[in-house]
Amino acid sequence: MKKINLTLALLFFFILTGSSFVYGIDTKDTRMLSQPAISADHIAFIYAEDLWVANPDGSQPRRLTVDEGIESYPVFSPDGKWIAFSAQYDGNTDVFIIPVEGGIPKRLTWHPGVDLVRGFTPDGKSVLFASQRAEFTSRYFQLFTVPITGGSATQLEIPNAYWATYSPDGKYMAYTPYNDAFRQWKHYRGGQFSSIWLFSFADKSIVKIPQPDGGCNDVQPAWMGNTVYFRSDRNGEFNLFSYDIASKQVKQLTEFKDFPVLNSSGDKNRIVFEQAGYLHIFDPATSSEKKLTIGIAADLLELRARFAKGSRYIRSADISPSGARAVFDFRGDIVTVPAEKGDYRNITNTTSAHEKFPAWSPDGKSIAYFSDASGEYQLNIKPQDGIGEVRSFKLTGTGFYANPKWSPDGKKIVYVDNGRDIFLLDVATGDIKKIDADELYVPGPFRDIFGDWSADSKWIAYTKVTATQFKKVLLYSVDEQKSYAITDGLSDASEPTFSRNGKYLYFFASTDAGPVINWFDQSNDDIRKTNSIYLVTLQSPTVSPLAKESDEEAAKKDEEKEDKKAEGPSALKKGSSSSRIDWDGIQKFGES
Repeated sequence: MKKINLTLALLFFFILTGSSFVYGIDTKDTRMLSQPAISADHIAFIYAEDLWVANPDGSQPRRLTVDEGIESYPVFSPDGKWIAFSAQYDGNTDVFIIPVEGGIPKRLTWHPGVDLVRGFTPDGKSVLFASQRAEFTSRYFQLFTVPITGGSATQLEIPNAYWATYSPDGKYMAYTPYNDAFRQWKHYRGGQFSSIWLFSFADKSIVKIPQPDGGCNDVQPAWMGNTVYFRSDRNGEFNLFSYDIASKQVKQLTEFKDFPVLNSSGDKNRIVFEQAGYLHIFDPATSSEKKLTIGIAADLLELRARFAKGSRYIRSADISPSGARAVFDFRGDIVTVPAEKGDYRNITNTTSAHEKFPAWSPDGKSIAYFSDASGEYQLNIKPQDGIGEVRSFKLTGTGFYANPKWSPDGKKIVYVDNGRDIFLLDVATGDIKKIDADELYVPGPFRDIFGDWSADSKWIAYTKVTATQFKKVLLYSVDEQKSYAITDGLSDASEPTFSRNGKYLYFFASTDAGPVINWFDQSNDDIRKTNSIYLVTLQSPTVSPLAKESDEEAAKKDEEKEDKKAEGPSALKKGSSSSRIDWDGIQKFGES
């Protein structure tokens, strides 16, 4: 096979991205505005990872920062003259302040850990932030203040906290002890569900905002007068709630059911929050909510048409049957590259669509890949030279797909989805059959369930995660539409592969994976998992190459019986299909 000069390919390969107009952005009523803050005269928010301000009604938005890093968590000082925020100007996430009119941001923290802005002290002289700088296990965040004039940070006496805000008089602190576990599990109700505690600096006592039986997640408190406003999922989707200090009553203020209320904060009179990508203001005086219309038409560099190059944009690849070319998913386009001579070929050229996971057909004529050009991901098959019609197949599954694998005869394609299912597509008819699914979820965008095709395209080897977290090897019969177990699930097996002659199935297996196979294991022991290579003989007459050998004296056999034996099972097997599998006692045929 010719060697592809990937270094040269990556050095000289350029691809034009973007378009002459910005896709999907409404410059009159822009979406994806997040993390808002509010003062008497302005609102601040994050858009395209930069800090913006606008009038309270959403008019005259202007960008304050153009840092290449990420800005986050803006808050106004009590007098509305300053905005504190977290940013990555120097690579690390630290606390910065900037005048509301704009200017050069001033860095206030210098610790290598992450510092997340939470507010100002009531006198406006210091910024409140959360950090793990003093927590040796990195499990909790703690609260600190740093003067706006600069200087050393001071740790508060609250043991651990994530969201926090001072009461208007500075005598109390409303905070959540833990970070947001529900970001990984929606409607999380485990041991770290979020609750809001009201801490007294005078007597060190706390009062918990009441929660229903079974718990809920209450986050991002904003203290206004004698009322604490917060987000909660206690009634389903996240909405805005209030807690009256005197009556100790909790009241629901918004009734959104389509998308959650996100990133709420307040000043002395109003609450601002994000919902469905838009900013809203809630007025407690009238118990009314209003969506803001904010139009942004900015020179977003990420969407500008430009040339891009570099190996960091390559995510998946395949090689043509002869090795003459390779195909890459390069920044959402499908590109083929010659081994030695010729030009690079972009066969999709779709800057507005996302293509991924290319797979070259066995006959070399076509390339299969996934594309979201229709709005939902479909499997496309296109001529490898980029000339000709595209065949699109509407897929069944959980919406996102990966790892298409052609059968050796080019008639079928196996693929997986992000729901841990494995499917079989008939290229001629478009018929799709679900082969199997994992019993337990394993973290990650996808799991490579597929193992190998048999040479005659009649069997598919794959693995399945069982209820014990171990993976089991199975073979799926394309003709019978049925799966057969090869391993018993008492070991963690992986990467099943057929031998070229169809006599053996190879795979890895571990018998000491138990203590480490659970991805959510909380043990601290340093335990190592080992694998061995195993093989299974697929036909009973086949002798394992690892079978024990012993020299024995052979008895002389009758010539007539020898002739009959020559006409027996071994002779019949000589011309039989390599896909024949004898299932009786197959697990006894394994060797390592």
